[in-house]
Amino acid sequence: MIYIEPKILDRINTWLTPSFDEETQTLIKESIANNPKDIQESFYKDLEFGTGGMRGIMGVGTNRINKYTLGKSTQGLSEYLHKSFPNETPKAAIAYDCRHNSKTLAKVVADVFSANNIEVYLFEDLRPTPELSFAVRHLNCHCGIVLTASHNPPEYNGYKVYWQDGGQLVPPHDDAVIQMINDLDYSDIKFKANNDLIHYIGKDVDDAFIDTSVSNGSFNTPETAKNDLSIVFTSLHGTSITAVPETLKRAGYKNVHIVKEQEVPNGDFPTVVSPNPEEPAALKMALELADKVNADIVIGTDPDCDRLGIAVRNSENKLQLLNGNQTMLMMTDFLLKQWQNAGKINGKEFIASTIVSTPMLNKLADDYKVESKIVLTGFKWIAKLIKDFPELNFVGGGEESFGYMVGDFVRDKDAVTSTLLACEIAAQAKANGSSLYEALIQLYVKYGFYKEHLVSLTKKGIKGAQEIAQMMIDARENPLKEVNGSKVVKIEDYQASTSKNMLTGEEQAIDIPKSNVLIYYTEDGTQVALRPSGTEPKIKFYISVNTTLGSVDDFKATEVQLNSKIEAILKDMKLN
Repeated sequence: MIYIEPKILDRINTWLTPSFDEETQTLIKESIANNPKDIQESFYKDLEFGTGGMRGIMGVGTNRINKYTLGKSTQGLSEYLHKSFPNETPKAAIAYDCRHNSKTLAKVVADVFSANNIEVYLFEDLRPTPELSFAVRHLNCHCGIVLTASHNPPEYNGYKVYWQDGGQLVPPHDDAVIQMINDLDYSDIKFKANNDLIHYIGKDVDDAFIDTSVSNGSFNTPETAKNDLSIVFTSLHGTSITAVPETLKRAGYKNVHIVKEQEVPNGDFPTVVSPNPEEPAALKMALELADKVNADIVIGTDPDCDRLGIAVRNSENKLQLLNGNQTMLMMTDFLLKQWQNAGKINGKEFIASTIVSTPMLNKLADDYKVESKIVLTGFKWIAKLIKDFPELNFVGGGEESFGYMVGDFVRDKDAVTSTLLACEIAAQAKANGSSLYEALIQLYVKYGFYKEHLVSLTKKGIKGAQEIAQMMIDARENPLKEVNGSKVVKIEDYQASTSKNMLTGEEQAIDIPKSNVLIYYTEDGTQVALRPSGTEPKIKFYISVNTTLGSVDDFKATEVQLNSKIEAILKDMKLN
């Protein structure tokens, strides 16, 4: 028989009390008898709020997504809302994606809110995450919840919390809410709904959101150019099917081919190994359809429609996948050009990205004479900038993990408006005898050729969490002195909030919130960042290299050179 630690056993026994329903208790007893290792994984810790909220495997236990862990979080949030808005009846908007149990869990969350005298606006069916962010402000709500696990495997679900500005929880609210949740017992959860306070929403909010997406993502593209652009779109069985096709239609794009096999929402994601547009395999069916219909651009979104993957025709007329950094650069450059042409740049504008995204974005900012703000990973930090700097106008921002935000009407990454924006860029480029791909190479010629590569190491369970923690400890205690023969000249440690010049020993403070991230900078311009994922059992290594690009004709040879350099770095760090 497998030994269960007393601390874990105490947690398990708590869930075998009358505060938990009979079905839950039965499942726990069966798991103790048949799967003692699984029950330890389910109870060894509490689910935590990471960069994208709370996300985990569905099942019984404190380390799982279920009615009790979500109920407790909602109870704590309810009490914080009443404390924050003492003279109001707080309002909450709730959305959910296509995952198993999302609809049921969304109703549980609505019930707990209403039982705590909070007015609820619950979407009648699945909707994209960016629409929830929009709805919070559109309906003058004090907070919002979306039930989603983004692109995680089918057994996962999650819980994202938004504040009244439409952005995800950030300091000081996040720590205060977490403390309030931790102070609760499961017996404190109020599950008995006040159905008079629960309102179902749908088409009216859909129309407002889609119309606003069109107005923010359209830039005077001629009708002939729109008609000439052939688009393949896939929702990868997710929520974007409820918004993206209609958004493209209202914007005037008629030549849209949808991957029918992936059109129907399905939490099993049956046609893909992973519904993650960051992974080339996820877009395989879309790419095949694009070759059949000779499409110019392929776009796929993740299950909750906040990330998008894009493929375009390269110089050999073959479909080429863009990475998140390339998409961000193209979108930001296009937006800045539109603002510049409209005479709207006056020195009070800013763009934004994250510490592990391409440093090339700063080159664009300098050229267009706008401010570039760099924050921690996660769009909640980009959204916070909009609130923190009301005197500045936000143009757009993104991160390497295939997310982008156009303007400030949605305060999270938004694959609906970004899909439209990508089509605008592609349509205008094609109409001008160029292409999105050629325009990207021109950016490299102008600003330097930056090439990024991501390595994700998956480490599951208790042992995996310990391994990841030890890897970060080792990296701090025994920092790299060289990367592929190039001397490390600076190390930024976002957990210690220090930036150290390795040549002089001088240290400077980093003035952004603490995070478990370490970044090495070398003499030849290489950057290597280490960061444990906030939402998945992974540690990630972000590598960025760069060189000059003399002309478009030199692109292929220079890309081979940079790829070889990345391979050498991977070998040097034992990551390949």
